Parts: sequence; structure tokens; C-alpha cells
Amino acid sequence: MTQVNPQAGQVTSPSDLTDPARHGKPFKSSSVNKVPRGRWFKEVGWRHLVGVIAIVYAIIPILYILSASLNPAGSVSATSILPQTFSMENYVALFTDPQRPFARWFLNTLVVAVAVVITSIFCSALAAYAFSRFRFKGRRGSLLTLLLIQMFPQFLAAAALFLLFTQIGEVMPVIGLDTLAGYIVVLLGGALGQVWLIKGFFDSIPRELDEAALMDGATHTQLYFRIILPLVRPVLAVTGLLAFIGVLGEFILASIFLRDNEIKTLAVGLYGLLDADRTNNLGIFAAAAVLTSIPVILLFQYLQKFIVGGITAGSVKG
Repeated sequence: MTQVNPQAGQVTSPSDLTDPARHGKPFKSSSVNKVPRGRWFKEVGWRHLVGVIAIVYAIIPILYILSASLNPAGSVSATSILPQTFSMENYVALFTDPQRPFARWFLNTLVVAVAVVITSIFCSALAAYAFSRFRFKGRRGSLLTLLLIQMFPQFLAAAALFLLFTQIGEVMPVIGLDTLAGYIVVLLGGALGQVWLIKGFFDSIPRELDEAALMDGATHTQLYFRIILPLVRPVLAVTGLLAFIGVLGEFILASIFLRDNEIKTLAVGLYGLLDADRTNNLGIFAAAAVLTSIPVILLFQYLQKFIVGGITAGSVKG
């Protein structure tokens, strides 16, 4: 049996070693971990194919909207997936035509979205904490009632809400029809819509953390705001993002309560813009859609660090 003793400090490769059974001929290196192409495609490759198809399927509408927004013709027939001409006329027209106050619609939407998101998340988090940490009479019935209410869409009560706020507007015009305050009050009717989702996250936090904080002298308010809320930032970020997108795209109730052109939100204003001339207003509508997507993208990028960081964060005391 031949024994190979390489010199000190000398690096040997498998090709330098000899096989005694083959009379001194070197070993042939073979890739043991090499997977056949058929097996690779069956186990892994098809996933890449599905991913590519999904990316193409998702990017085609985006490219079409971008192309339409940069097309000065502004018609359906003159728009293609890849832009043929580049012009900012549609973007300029959004802010220069007094008949379509896009900046005003944009501001109205942001005011409504911020007010509804902050209030609804705050109320849902308080209710979820109470349902998760306390045991009281009627707790189970209240949770089931919230779940039952969420099964019915809000626009089913549109006629009743319209009559109700018509009468309220006669007494308190500030929250009547054609007011942002009244529309915000209507949307806040679903302020507890995220209770079930947030409650599940509260349940995952051990109760020993509450007991330790209370034993150290913390009040219930300090326990909630300084210890519990930082630990549930991921679910607050997700629910806030979903609520913001929901308010941004809400159309049915907005079209009923906001009829004045200066009070409209983006969903109602852009629908009226496209409905007025579906052939020639495509470019302006596409430009408005591109600008409308910017707040959602920025909000997602900002909340992403809380979603990722909040999952990995713990309550380790240094």
C-alpha cells in the first residue's frame, strides 16, 4: 500500500495524488455533487420559471401605465407597452388645469388616510390588548360580534349612512355631506377592523414580561406604551400599510359623500377624469396613477425596517 507524504508547506491537489490500484496513474477528479439537469429542473428549476413568469405578468401593466403617462398623444391606440416618445405634458397638465385640481385631491386623500390610519390602528391596538390580556364578562361575545361585523362590507350601509349624515349635516354642517371630516367619521366606523389580527400578535408575547414590568414598578400605561407596543411593531406596520392602501383606493363611499370637486379624493376625482373621455384622457390618468403610487412605495420602504427589525428584536435586558 502506497502512502503519500507531502513535503511540509507543500499544497497538494487531488490530481497530484496517485492511485496504487492503477499503477501510479493519478486520480480522476469527479464532481460528486453535480445534479443532473432533469432532476435540477424538477426540484428547483421550475420555481425559477414560475418566478420569471410572475415577474413578467406583474411588470407588463406597470410598463403600460408608465408608457401611457409619457405619451403626449394620451390615447389608447397610440400607447404601447414600451414608450415610443417621452414627454412630461401629462404631468404638467395635472397641475395646470383648474377643472381637475389633482394637487387638492392628493392632499385630501393624504389627510383622510393619515387620520383614519392613526385612529384605527390606535383603537384596534387598545382593544386587542384588552382582549388579549384581560378576562371580563362578555369578552367572547364581543370578539365574535367584531368578527361578524367584518363579514359584511361597509358599502351595504351606504344608503343609511347617506340619510344619517344628511340629517347630521343640518345640525352640524362641519361633519355633514361634502366634508372631509364627515367622510373620516364614516370610515372610522371600521376603526376596530384590525383587532383580530393584532390580538393574535399580542397573544404571542409572554405574560411573564408583563408581570416582571409590574413588579419593577411600571404602571399599566408604561407597560403598554414602552414595552408591549415596541414588541408588536411588525403587526402595527402591516395593518397600517393595509389600512392606508384601503383608504387610498376607497371609492364607493367617497363617491357618495364627496360630491364637490374641491373635496374629492383621488379615487373619485380620477374616475371622473377617465369617465369624461376614456379615449383621450388615458395619458393624464396614467400620470396621476404613477404619482399616486409614490406614497404607497415610500410608506412601504419606511415600514419595511420595522417589519424586519421588529421580528428579530427581543426584550433582552442588557
